[in-house]
Amino acid sequence: MSYQAEYIWIDGTEPTRKLRSKTRIVANGKKPAIWGFDGSSTNQATGHFSDCVLEPVFTCPDPLRGPNDILVMCEVLNPDMTPHVTNARAAAAAAAKKYASFEPMFGIEQEYTFFQDGRPYGWPEDGYPAPQGPYYCGVGGSKMPGRDIVEAHTLACLRAGIGIEGTNAEVMMGQWEFQVGILDTLAVGDQLWVARWLLERIAEEFDVDVSFDAKPIKGDWNGAGAHTNFSTKQMRANGGWDAIIAGCEALGTRVKEHIAAYGVGIEDRLTGAHETAPYTKFSYGVSDRGSSVRIPGAVAREKKGYLEDRRPNANIDPYLVARMMVETICGAAASKPAAKKAVAKKAPAKKAVAKKTPAKKAASRR
Repeated sequence: MSYQAEYIWIDGTEPTRKLRSKTRIVANGKKPAIWGFDGSSTNQATGHFSDCVLEPVFTCPDPLRGPNDILVMCEVLNPDMTPHVTNARAAAAAAAKKYASFEPMFGIEQEYTFFQDGRPYGWPEDGYPAPQGPYYCGVGGSKMPGRDIVEAHTLACLRAGIGIEGTNAEVMMGQWEFQVGILDTLAVGDQLWVARWLLERIAEEFDVDVSFDAKPIKGDWNGAGAHTNFSTKQMRANGGWDAIIAGCEALGTRVKEHIAAYGVGIEDRLTGAHETAPYTKFSYGVSDRGSSVRIPGAVAREKKGYLEDRRPNANIDPYLVARMMVETICGAAASKPAAKKAVAKKAPAKKAVAKKTPAKKAASRR
């Protein structure tokens, strides 16, 4: 019997990419093959040359359909099979390959906000709900709108085999979070994008929209982030503390580059308020949610583990963020052994000079 394959891809919408999908019927026993779409309708091509290519890169069971149906995450390619300009996964794959020996791993905390009728889900038609305070990890009553959607999404992710690690209500009413990890450079992007698709697809059934905006409501309300937890095998090993500190220091050398890659609206979210550090300054600290990069308290006690970059927005492209972190942190670590070798090679020349000056040697023995 044939089955349904839902092809999912990332479009060219500016300033923030969005998800698209369409269904293909695949014959029993066949794997999902390369397909195509009209790029002129997704901001990825012009009408006079509109064909774009979908190349499957990740598949998982479709928890919303039959037992044989699947979800297919795809890369977007040009007709000549080169990566499309909107395809951030290809560059992430290159970075993952270059720094594979570091075994980088990620966990991403995806915050988001439910909306209905133009306002956050559960908010009154006029005015505002009670101030922030009772909503974070809250329970009970009308103050926790959206829990039924969250529960349905969590179950769908589990059935799909997505590496979902948990969920919780966030600080603003109508705002929630799920976590995906611990996964490698490519898998964290593949699975987070599919998890986002499932969330939006399930919210359809409740007539609710999902917003990944960094600051969905202006004023004294929390923004929405995608805190990114990162580690290498050196950080995870006993005595990994030095590698963690080195990773924090490396991130501090490319602040502007990372901020530019961490999502639209970061200036509105990273203000120094609501558990953020100003986007114009870089800092790191132990158990400090007001810093750019937090080292969890348990990591500080054990002297090994991971670091948490708190700057990425909820609307990030996880492929881009993962690539940037790998290139910055692993790249800095990879350059250090080379520098040591260069110094070692110069050392014999100094010894040779010393042999030519026996008088100085005698003096040094006094």
